[in-house]
Parts: sequence; structure tokens; C-alpha cells
Amino acid sequence: MSVDATRPTDLGPPSVRGNWFVDALPPEPVDGGSASFERLYRAFLSARAALGLALIGAQLIAAVLSTPPARSTLALSASYAVAAVALWLFPPLRHGVSARSFARISSPHWWAAIGLDLVLFGVLHALDPSGVNYGALFVMPVLMAAVLSPRLLALATAAMATLGLLVAAGWSLLSGVDVGLKTTQAGLVGSGLFAVSLLAGELSARLAREEKAARGSLALARQQEQLNRLVIDEMQEGVLVVDRRGRVRAMNPAARALLGATGGELSWQLRGRADWQPLVQALEQVHAQGGDGAGTEIDVSLPVESGVAHSLRLRLRFTRQREGSEELCVLFVEDNRELLARTRQEKLAAMGRVSAGIAHEIRNPLAAIAQANALIAEDVAGMRAEELTRMVASNVQRLKRLVDDVTEVAPGVRPDTQALDASAIVRQGAEEWCRINDVAPDGSGRLVLRIAAPGLRALFDAEHLRRILVNLLDNAHRHAEAGAGAIRVTLEPEGDTLVLVVRSAGAPVPAEVERHLFEPFFSTRSRGSGLGLYICRELCERHGARIDFRRAADGAANEFIVRLRTPEPETA
Repeated sequence: MSVDATRPTDLGPPSVRGNWFVDALPPEPVDGGSASFERLYRAFLSARAALGLALIGAQLIAAVLSTPPARSTLALSASYAVAAVALWLFPPLRHGVSARSFARISSPHWWAAIGLDLVLFGVLHALDPSGVNYGALFVMPVLMAAVLSPRLLALATAAMATLGLLVAAGWSLLSGVDVGLKTTQAGLVGSGLFAVSLLAGELSARLAREEKAARGSLALARQQEQLNRLVIDEMQEGVLVVDRRGRVRAMNPAARALLGATGGELSWQLRGRADWQPLVQALEQVHAQGGDGAGTEIDVSLPVESGVAHSLRLRLRFTRQREGSEELCVLFVEDNRELLARTRQEKLAAMGRVSAGIAHEIRNPLAAIAQANALIAEDVAGMRAEELTRMVASNVQRLKRLVDDVTEVAPGVRPDTQALDASAIVRQGAEEWCRINDVAPDGSGRLVLRIAAPGLRALFDAEHLRRILVNLLDNAHRHAEAGAGAIRVTLEPEGDTLVLVVRSAGAPVPAEVERHLFEPFFSTRSRGSGLGLYICRELCERHGARIDFRRAADGAANEFIVRLRTPEPETA
């Protein structure tokens, strides 16, 4: 429980505050502060109950060994014991108690625990006819006030206890008894009570500050743990924590996917599965070599159900704690196929930047060659050299197309993606291609065009979509077998995408060729640039589309599939 920060006057000025729970805890409710207060409050109640039973026991022992105690003394002791035990045993009597309850002297909870002790101990000390000094009992309420109440109220409690001792000494004076010794004792005990109040208040305040700092550190540690767990769970790299016995302590989702792990984390045993034995051998190898594993990388092959080995790269690190603590091994697991793909992609990106720079430098001399060749062609018209100028012009155009292709896919070019009528663009592009390549545009010719509906829209660039279609049609025209309908182009919606399929009837693409279809500068033709399919893939990725190759389901044709994004439907 916490203290209401809107009532600072109840606590006194800041210079005299000393309550652990009032001063050290923030004004908002804090579970840790409430739990600490309740724990200490119950401890004091149990101590009061034990003190009350001890008083009864002392009176009974005195009755057996010497004279019986006075009835008033026995009654006061019994009353205190009953009240203390009842408050300790019956939680309803403590309902509503909080740190704020002990911050005001008018609180009934303060009087039930501290005020009652002051009154009963004072009366017991003053009226006991045997002359026993009960002043030491005041330590209980003073200590309780010093820990649970503000400093001003704690000092006031010590003052009330001291006044009670002095009043008892004055009462002895009225009875005709020499009060010099009792007054001296009262003064010394009162001074001790003030010292106990101040020291206990300081200690409790220090403990409160340390507990508050510990709670803050614990909250920060928990936040850091959650952040680390989130980062590790989102890592593309597999992370595996294993102890010396081969038991898996932790595994992130990427490691589960790479290793095919299922079940609870603490039930995984590396030595319990035959397909994980390469991991065990790698771990034992590094353990045998000693060191902390820094810089150690090991390639292992794990068998999978299809019978093909799954190649993984392991990086091992060891955590060495203090002497006697357990040593753990952290394995970072990566798929070698992904490593090779990233390496290849980095090389392609670097090559693309270099190629773009070279292509840019080629443009100017190429334009000069074209212009000079055109001038020469005018002078040699009708002569044999005219054929040579046509050859030069043809090769210049070929080089120009190559430069345009390289420049088109240069990194850093921002895409101009927009919603467009894919049906119209595909139809116009196919008809134009048919005219250039002397192919009949109707269904009876070599090319068959099937568009599911007019007005199909996609997110792309019109010129880029037309270029992809032309590249795929050129590729199909070169490799498709002769005959009507050997090339088929279909455009139809599929879910939230628009699918463009270019189908060419013919022999299947060899496996060694299929692996390199979308790589740059790979071509099966001697005069091919090898950039057609690579440019198609780059343009698709630039606009959030995807291009794939597959063998047709009927086994009679090869198909290139382009999946285009579609715009969100317009709402009224």
C-alpha cells in the first residue's frame, strides 16, 4: 500500500519525516512497498503477542517462586496479552491498515498497536506495588513507531514514553518514597528510547532507499531481459544455449526451424536425437580444445527426412561465471545456403554498381560511333561499304540496348510504382510484340492471349511491366516449339494478387540451367547478354512483385509466373 500524496500536512514537514514507507516510496501505489509494510507490521504484531505471553509467564513464575503478583498487575498483563494476540490472530481487526494509518496520531490503527502499549506499559510501571521496573517494555512501541511512522511522530512516541516514566517517578514521590533513583532511571531509559527511535528511523530509511533502488534495478533488469528476448526471438540467426550435459537451456524460433525442434525447451537433449549428433561432436571438439570458443566456426551437416543433408555453420561461445557456477555454451546457427545467397547478392550488388558506372562511360563514345557511322553511310550509299556501315549500326544498337539494360537495374534508382490498367498494358504489349516479330495476334497463331477481364489493376510501372512482358515473350519465342498456340499469355486475379503467366511449350529446362536462370550475364546463346531474366527479377522486386519459374503441371511446357500487387479497393 502507498501513501496519499495529496495530504502532505498529515506527515509533517520534510525535515522531520522518517517513515520508511511514507518517505522512501513514490506517491503512486507500489506493490513492493505495500508488501514490505505488511510484512514488517505482521512481524511487530507477532512480537507484541510474544511479549504479552511473556508478561503472563513472568507473573506466573513470580507467583510460584515468591509472592503472588498484585491483581491489578496480573489484570493489566492479561489484558495486554489478550489484545496483542487477538490483533495478531484475527486479520479483520487489521482491515484497512496501511503506511498512511501510522502517519497520523489520530488513526485507530496507531492507537491499537502503539498507543495501547504506551498506556498499558505506563500504568503497569506506575501502579505495580512490587517496584519492578517495566521501563524496558517501552522499547516495543518506540521501535514500532520509529519503523512504521514518520520521524516526528516517532520522536513524539519516545517523548510520551519518557513522560510516562517521569510521571511514574513523580507518583512514587507522592507515596513518600525516595524518588532519586527512579528519576535517574527514568531519565536514562528515556534517553535510550530517543536514541533507539533515531537510530531505528535512520536504519529503516536507509533500508527503504536500498529497497527502492533494488526494485528499480529489478524493473530495469526485467525490461532488459524482455528486450533481449525480443531481439533474440526476432533474429534470423539461430541461437542455442547448451550446458555441459548436452541439455538445451534455450532456443529461439530461428534455431527451432533450422534444427526441426519440437516440444518444451527443458526437455530437449542434444544427445537424445540421432540427427543432432553432429552438433554434439562439434561441441565436444571445442570443449576438448579448451579456450572460450572465440573465433571458432564449424560446418556440420544434419540429415533431414528427404535424405539430403542440411548444411549449417556453427559459431560457439562459452560463458564462464564465477568459480563453482555452471558453464554454458552459446551456439549461433546459420544456414549455409542463406550465407551463400547473401554473399552472392552482395557480389551482384557490387557488380551492378560497377557495371552501371561503366555503362555510363560507354554512352558518350557509343553515341559518337553511331553518329560517325551515319555520316559514313551517307557517303557510301550504293557502294559495297554500305553493308559494313549497316553491320556497325546493328552492333551499336546492340551495345546501346546492353547499356540501357545495365543502367535500368542500377542500384539506387527509385521505383515509380502506381496503380495502372494491367489488362490494357498486357494486351497492347502483346500486340506490339506480335507486329515486330511477325506473329499472328489472333488465337490461331503462335501466340494465344487470355485476359480474364478488362480493367484488371496492378501496382507497377507501365514501361517496366511492358519490358518484362517483352523479355518473357522473346525468351518463349526462342525456346518454344513450332506450332499454333505454342506461346500462351494469361492474366487473371488470384486472391489479392494479379498473376501474369507466360507459357512456352517445349522441352523442360535442364536442372543445371534452371539454377542460374535469374543470374546476370548467364545465357545459353552465344550472342545473348544474359540480362533479360535478371532484369525481370530486379524490376519485379523493385515494385514489390515476384517472378518464378516452374514446369507446367501437364509437363508439356515451361512457365514464368509474375505475381503483381493489386491496389486497395476504393471505399465509398
